[in-house]
Parts: sequence; C-alpha cells; structure tokens
Amino acid sequence: MGRTSEDKQDVYHRLAKENGWRAHSAFKLLQLDEEFHLFQGVMRAVDLCAAPGGWTQVLSQKIGGQGSGHVVAVDLQAMAPLPGVVQIQGDIAQLSTAKEIVQHFEGCPADLVVCDGAPDVTGLHDVDEYMQSQLLLAALNIATHVLKPGGCFVAKIFRGRDVTLVYSQLRVFFSSVICAKPRSSRNASIEAFAVCKGYDPPEGFLPDLTKPLLDHSYDPDFNQLDGPTRVIVPFVTCGIQSAYDSDCSYPQDLEDALKKGRLTKKICPQDYPISTVATLPPSLAAPQVEDSEMNCSP
Repeated sequence: MGRTSEDKQDVYHRLAKENGWRAHSAFKLLQLDEEFHLFQGVMRAVDLCAAPGGWTQVLSQKIGGQGSGHVVAVDLQAMAPLPGVVQIQGDIAQLSTAKEIVQHFEGCPADLVVCDGAPDVTGLHDVDEYMQSQLLLAALNIATHVLKPGGCFVAKIFRGRDVTLVYSQLRVFFSSVICAKPRSSRNASIEAFAVCKGYDPPEGFLPDLTKPLLDHSYDPDFNQLDGPTRVIVPFVTCGIQSAYDSDCSYPQDLEDALKKGRLTKKICPQDYPISTVATLPPSLAAPQVEDSEMNCSP
C-alpha cells in the first residue's frame, strides 16, 4: 500500500510549519551542524539554490544575527527577504554570479558555502543521480571562486553506484570529505550530504567556469587508483538518537500526546545540544515512542 499524502507530511514538515521554518530542510542543516560544527568561526556564508529559504533561515540566525556576519543567498527564484541576508537572483553556473557574491563581501572570500538544491526527480535513480551530481559540481565550481583556503563546503548528494567519481573530485579540493545522513532525512531516500572541510585547491589551480572539473588534468598522480576503490569516503549519521525519526508516523498533536502520556517522556533542553536549543522547540528532541503509538514505514 502506498503512503498517503498525510503520511508524506512527516513530523519534520509539521515541526517546520509550527515553528516558522520555511522548509523542513532547516532541521537537516541544524543536525549537520551538531555533528560537524559548521558555523564555528564563520562570518561570511553563501547559500546556493537557496529557495524557499530553509537553510538561509538557519544561516540568518546563526551568522547574520551576529551583526557582523554576512549571508548571501543565490537562486533563480526570488525569495521573501530575511534579516541579515543579501539575495542574488542568478544562475550559479555563471561567472557573473560568483563575482557578484564576492562583491557583496567587499572582496573577501566566504568561510562557508552550502547547497541544498536538487533537480526535479524522475524516479529513475541513474538519471536523478547524474543530474544531482551535475548540480553539485556547478555549486563546487562556484565555491572555488568564492571560498577561502580552509573553508567548508556542504552540498546535497544522491548516493549511487557512480558516486565515488564525485567523491574523488571533492577530495581534490578538500582535505576532508565525509558523507553524512541527518536523522531528519528519510532512510528510504538516496539523499545524503557531502561535508567537505579544509579547502585546499591543487597548486596552480585557477577557477574557471568554462572548464569541467572532472578532467583531473591538474593532478596526474590522483588517478592511479581505478574503479570503485578510488576513494573511500566515511559515512556518518547526524542527530541525537532521541530525535524524531523521519520515517515514522507520529500523533498529529505532539504536545497533546505528551500531556496524555502517549509518548514515554519529554526530553529536557539540557538533553539537547546547547548550540540548537535556542532555535529548536524542546519537542524536537523527542523521546522513544511506544510501538503501539506509532507506525514506521518499511
């Protein structure tokens, strides 16, 4: 039996609506930050493929809200304004967009570049994986124009049989590459996130949007390994174990369920990382749910 439209509005969709987030993807970035401390020391950040603005909202609170921080959001679509955020309506595959981003930072490079963009999926995994990898490479290409040495790059990736080719490209530019799966991302989805730290381009590399990134012409020793063993990237899950499971169905009124005892207990703020307790409702760190009170999708 297929999932109903009500089932598809999972607990993170509902929490996003209840707490004013533009998209439930905001929880994904917050859980990635819990694991990797993405915002530590970050003063300038770029959100590529930003619409509808879930990740931009997080950046606005974590960085733009500091007063001296700057956030630039880029998308082909216009978005409602956010405090501390400069919006650019443009194509991330265009050099003019990269120049405009740097211009807003007064010539200074960015500390963090994120991209949660994805194409319209077809259901054909090979096609979807290819389209997503091309979007990621476009984001990576613009990141090479705006990211400072040692900076961080986070982008959505679809895992598949050819994903190691993308990992190998990322390893050319970053000292650390990890594939991460937030708890707010459904287990059934091939979606994950490449978390790349320590931007360190090869010696002599000059960013150029007119050339493909996958030729490896600037590092002849990198291709000594062939096949699926070329790059082995660690895979981690993000989010505390007591957080809501995006693949499960929960009562419509979570607070009412807590009051009636249908959930076993309520996690206190001190049980949740201090970095997010100011922006997430206490109910996000939900306790274990009795088997009789929830129905998990297979």
